[in-house]
Amino acid sequence: MSKSPFLNQVRTELRTRQYSLRTEKSYLHWIKCFIRFHDLSHPQKMGNQEIEHFLNHLAVDRHVSAATQNQALCAIIFLYRHVIGREIVDLRYQNTRTPKRIPTVLGEEEVKMVMAHLKGKYWLITAILYGAGLRIQEALSLRVKDIDFASQAIFIFNGKGRKDRYSLLPKSLFEPLKSQIEVVKKIHQQDISQGAGMSSVPPAIYRKYKDSLKTQGWQFLFPSTHRCMHPYDGYLCRHHLHASAYARQLRQAVSASNIVKRVTAHTFRHSFATRLLENGTDIRTVQELLGHTDLRTTEIYTHVVGNRRAGTISPVDFL
Repeated sequence: MSKSPFLNQVRTELRTRQYSLRTEKSYLHWIKCFIRFHDLSHPQKMGNQEIEHFLNHLAVDRHVSAATQNQALCAIIFLYRHVIGREIVDLRYQNTRTPKRIPTVLGEEEVKMVMAHLKGKYWLITAILYGAGLRIQEALSLRVKDIDFASQAIFIFNGKGRKDRYSLLPKSLFEPLKSQIEVVKKIHQQDISQGAGMSSVPPAIYRKYKDSLKTQGWQFLFPSTHRCMHPYDGYLCRHHLHASAYARQLRQAVSASNIVKRVTAHTFRHSFATRLLENGTDIRTVQELLGHTDLRTTEIYTHVVGNRRAGTISPVDFL
């Protein structure tokens, strides 16, 4: 916990409203930046002018992205609405519109090239991203019990927007997944022999299933290398692999593949959706598999497919 009673109050409010740990860390970061920017003045004594000054500083002086500006604004609005107890109105600053861009997509050969330079769990994570269209945090948060070989489905618990859904479980991944589950089993047995064996779970699940959390089904499919103390409930547990560890391996694989496109974990999700549409999958099915609330979010992939299938020939090709 922070030494500041005020920041502890903010943290308590975030946890009471069940914000994710990532959001908690992000909001606390921006709130601290806001307070430090104004020479440690208490937010109670500040208002619209100070908020606008800080947000303009981020945009003009620090050149942060539109998404980062919006995140900082959301953190400050949360602070005043739920902690200070004051609504911020007539703010001369609106959410910055994030530019709509066509997503970067890899072709099948490019995917093969990248995956050829990945091994073990990093290869398997990439295969799940591309084969099931998961976000990186969804893939890393998978537990052994979420893999349903009988139904050929992957269960995604509490995905973006706090929604549960199912996605495809590719048949070609059956054996690699079973091998990974055996790895998890060995790590889990070692933890139990050392008096541990608990998996990291949200507080509400901890209270409800506390006696079951040492079972193999609750263990993460891609466990972290080291155990840690749970940030909320304080018990010794094993969390999942950190996204930065995967990102590091992916950068190396992309570099070794000599691919000039900007490739991130999300690129495989984009490629999954595009490939399904190219193969004639109904867009509503793609929307369901991706977990999109709004069909318009899914429709962006039709632009990628359209660009490739329009059949338009460039004039230079006639020369």
